[in-house]
Formats: sequence, structure tokens, C-alpha cells
Amino acid sequence: MKFFRKIRTGLATVAIVTIGANAALADFPERTIEIIHPWGPGKAMAVSQLIAQAMGDELGVDMPVISTPGAAGTKAQITAMARPADGYTIFDGYVAPLVLQPVLGNADWNYSDFKPLQAAVSNAFSIGGRIGETRWSNFEEMMAYGQAHPGKLRYSSGSRNNLPHMVIAKALQSYNVVAQNIPYSQDGNAIKDLKSGVLDFAFVNVGNYIQDKSAFNILLVLSELDGAKASYDGAPNIIDLSVDLGLSGLAPMGWTWWIVNADTPDDVADKLRDAMAAAMARPDVRAAIEAVGFVPLDWNHSEYNDIVGPVAAQLGAMGNALKWEVEELGKLN
Repeated sequence: MKFFRKIRTGLATVAIVTIGANAALADFPERTIEIIHPWGPGKAMAVSQLIAQAMGDELGVDMPVISTPGAAGTKAQITAMARPADGYTIFDGYVAPLVLQPVLGNADWNYSDFKPLQAAVSNAFSIGGRIGETRWSNFEEMMAYGQAHPGKLRYSSGSRNNLPHMVIAKALQSYNVVAQNIPYSQDGNAIKDLKSGVLDFAFVNVGNYIQDKSAFNILLVLSELDGAKASYDGAPNIIDLSVDLGLSGLAPMGWTWWIVNADTPDDVADKLRDAMAAAMARPDVRAAIEAVGFVPLDWNHSEYNDIVGPVAAQLGAMGNALKWEVEELGKLN
């Protein structure tokens, strides 16, 4: 009899634990969910706040976006990884901390170490020239000029060895054009030098373009997404070129994919996924994202490996393009 009483007691305990776990899940979320954002205040953070607000409406809780800049985005990633895997912390997983820094050997994680919710947004890069340029009228004519004048073209990607520099170097390498990258600590100074003719072309982000469209001749949008082309008012993109740059998908641009700790319970992750999908489907949210030049993305968690996986390999190729640029410039000096 004592044996059977122990069995009944054990079964009752299991039942209580199971009921408690189910009740906890049914109540999720019971409190604020934080989104850890890797950059300071700006358009990227504002877009994340738009998504978080709409997602919070779906879940019935506040979802503040916490700016955690530092160490090329890895500070935010480390901060989020240290939190419990309970669904109350979401990583605003930008390409730099999620994929680029591991490729460069500056982080000990991989994109596959996390559980994806959904793709959020992308912001395409572009190559811009100055208005009134007479030496060329489009990107391929500029490349022909560069082939004929090795090392003479001067451009800026802001700082050296950042993602825009990697993408532009890969584009130039595809045309065998050697150009000089001039570093700037502030984008505004690079834009001034582009306008004055000190630079021949420059990386132009979508925010700079929207702020002063009349200041730039956008020669190439570094994305194959229709939405990115629309952000630059239909300027030519990489699909329009006669040369395959070896750049596709999300590789040649900035983007974010919201993710959670890999140990987050599947049922909790599914609730977050459903809420994010509903938020991203709202016409007002999409319109607000597009108004600042970003592109809403619609890939769901099941497509994460297929979409994010190839980015790492392409970033490796872009890193090789940086080395090629340095070596070729060295040969000219």
C-alpha cells in the first residue's frame, strides 16, 4: 500500500508541475519584453520601435527597444545572450554582430546558435556620384573609366573595412577596377567632398538620399530587392548590370532578423513569431518602414538557414576583395 501511495503521490506531483508549466505558457507574456538593439538612436532604432510597438499590441505588453551600442554590435549580442531563455528578451539581430563579426573572428557564436522569429527589415546601400558629372553617366561607364585609369578613382565608404567598404570593393573587383578608399569619421564630410569633386563616388545610405535627393546621382543600388530599388526611386540595381557581382540575397546590405536564445521553449517562440508576423503584416507598419527608406522583409523562421546561411560565405568573399584592393593599390605605388 505504501508503494502505491508513493506512485499516486509521484503522479500527482508530475500533474501539478505539468499544469503549472501549461498555465505559465498560457499566461506568456506576463510582463515587459525587451528588444536589445545594437546601435544608438537613429532610423534603424526607430524602425525597430515601430515593429516592437505593433508586436506589443498583439501580445498586450510593453516592448521597449533598448539601445546597447558598442564593439561593432557585439556588446548587444553578448548582453542578450546573458539573459534567461524565457522569451522576455529578443535580440535585434543585425548582420554586423550576427554574421559579420563571427566571419571576421571577432565573435565566438554563429547565426545558427539562435532561434529565429522572423526577418524584420533591410536598408540597402548605394553608390552615388555627384550631380553634373561629365566623365560618365552611369555605373558601367564609371567602371570603364576606372579600368582605363587604375588607382585614380577616389571614393569613401565612411570608415575602412566596414560592410559598405566590403560590398563596394567586391563590386569594383568584379570589374577589375582599382580605386582608393578615403576614410572619413563623419558621413557628412564625405558627402561634402563628393559634391565638391574631391571624391568621385561614395557610399550613400538611404537616409542621406531621402534627406537630400537632389544632391546625388545614384549610380547603383547594391541590392536585388525591388523594395530597395524603390527606396532609391528606381535607380539601377545589381540585376541591371552586365556583370554578375556575386552579390545576392541579404549579403550586400544592412538587415536585421529578430531572434531569441536557442533554449527558448518552442511554444513561447511560436507566440512571439505569430505576434511579429501580425505586426509586420500591418499596412501602417509597412508604410512607416518604407517612409524612411527601409524595406519590410517577409521571410519566416523556417527560411532562416536558407536566407542567412549564404550571407556568411559571401561576406568571406567580400573580405577577400578588401585584401585584393590593398594588394592592387600597392602594385601601383
